[in-house]
Amino acid sequence: MDKKIMWRIVFILIVVGLAVWSIYPPSERIKYGLDLSGGVHLVLQVQTDDAIKAELDDAAIRMRSLASEKDIKLGKTKVDDKNFSFSVEIPPGTDVSALDDVAGSYFPNFEVNKSPGFWKFTFRAGQERTVRDQAVKKALETINNRVDEFGVSEPRISRQGAEGDRILIQLPGVDDPARVKDIISRTAFLEFKEVLGGPAPDRASLLQANGGSIPDDAEILVGDRKGVDGQTIGRDYYLLKKSSIMTGRDLRTARRSQDEFGQPNVRFDLIPSAADKFGSYTESHIGTAMAIVLDGKVTSAPVIRARITDSGVIEGNYTIEEAEDLALVLRAGALPAKLVSLEERTVGPSLGHDSVVRGVRAAISGLILVMGFMIVYYKFSGLNADLALALNLLLLMGAMAYFGATLTLPGIAGVILTIGMAVDANVLIFERIREELAVGKTVRAAIDTGFGRAFGTILDANLTTLIAALFLFQFGTGPVKGFAVTLTIGILASMFTAVYVSRTIYMVMLHGRDRVTSLSI
Repeated sequence: MDKKIMWRIVFILIVVGLAVWSIYPPSERIKYGLDLSGGVHLVLQVQTDDAIKAELDDAAIRMRSLASEKDIKLGKTKVDDKNFSFSVEIPPGTDVSALDDVAGSYFPNFEVNKSPGFWKFTFRAGQERTVRDQAVKKALETINNRVDEFGVSEPRISRQGAEGDRILIQLPGVDDPARVKDIISRTAFLEFKEVLGGPAPDRASLLQANGGSIPDDAEILVGDRKGVDGQTIGRDYYLLKKSSIMTGRDLRTARRSQDEFGQPNVRFDLIPSAADKFGSYTESHIGTAMAIVLDGKVTSAPVIRARITDSGVIEGNYTIEEAEDLALVLRAGALPAKLVSLEERTVGPSLGHDSVVRGVRAAISGLILVMGFMIVYYKFSGLNADLALALNLLLLMGAMAYFGATLTLPGIAGVILTIGMAVDANVLIFERIREELAVGKTVRAAIDTGFGRAFGTILDANLTTLIAALFLFQFGTGPVKGFAVTLTIGILASMFTAVYVSRTIYMVMLHGRDRVTSLSI
């Protein structure tokens, strides 16, 4: 056999072999999307205003703390998150030179407006956008960590828009969507705070017991009061220091555990630097209460009995599942801001299975009809096109398996569309061959001319479709992207099969025949 034909056959066999290797076994290599396997679809919005307020609150607390370390006495601080600023009262006699050094060294992202009696710190240009952008990125990272801890296979978590505040989450195969949504959207901000007063049965009693006013560096938080059976029987009010002894960022790990009575709780371990700090604090505050605050709510306020260093326990009358979930979100880290659900869809596995059955049935029906038409209308050449079409579908599924693409319901529609588009190129070639035979050219010359002159038209038609598919992939959402992926791979595969494979089949058929007078087309 001619060496050129042999190399073409070898190349085609290699491509087919790679496709079969990529796709086998199909049940493991072909990944189904949310609409086919069932699961949860969520669109969450990050409340970036919370991140702005948290940044300003933290800056105001840091200002007071740093000033205190340098023996600079300050008055009240006030946060104005609407104008992205906080102000500090400057009492007469304050060492403004030392305060200016603190502001310049530790608050480079703020512009300072110095007026008699108070200074105003305002975000510099662009800092607001930076804080919002970082909040969304941190939320995206935290959600990814939580989903990984939960063990969802093949999740899809992405930000909508380059600078958007929305996060798209698709979790195939989830059978408890309510629990997953709770784990994803829980802020899980853990703080350890010094107790200045309480517990008290109401706010008025707490204020009365502490001089009738709240100090600038303190706040009132609420916790549930438990009965002897562990059930909530009321609410307790606590006066706590605003600044935290330690936060969830200082945790090394957290896991579900249980107390001596078998009641589930959460045991945590600290990073070394936090362990030293925590040990020093607890050693110097033996006999005083310390509140454990989760998402702004006091879960417990135990009295420190001894020095605590690298580990501790969070108790809260949890069920086993609640303790497991709390440990999970603490390990994954706290969200930087609250999440609001904008869209939520749950697809049942039975509905997904029905979609698979109907989609496959439609694809097979379309494939049989197209193949039958090509054989009836183009005879042997139609069989040539059918072989190329079958190979096209094999390459399409093999490429999707190799690149880890997810097959969705719109993706099945893309496969069906590919079936029609794949033979479209063969139709152009065959009609051109017929025209060349009609004007008296030999079979070999007609085939060569048909493939040569039809190639430009085929390339132009497929290129314009490919450009449209790429735009759909770039700017579309999940289902649209699924359609774009299968369409793109199908177009590239059809170019290979219709032009290269079909031509090779003709070359093999004509090889060794000196005179060919007719062609079944």
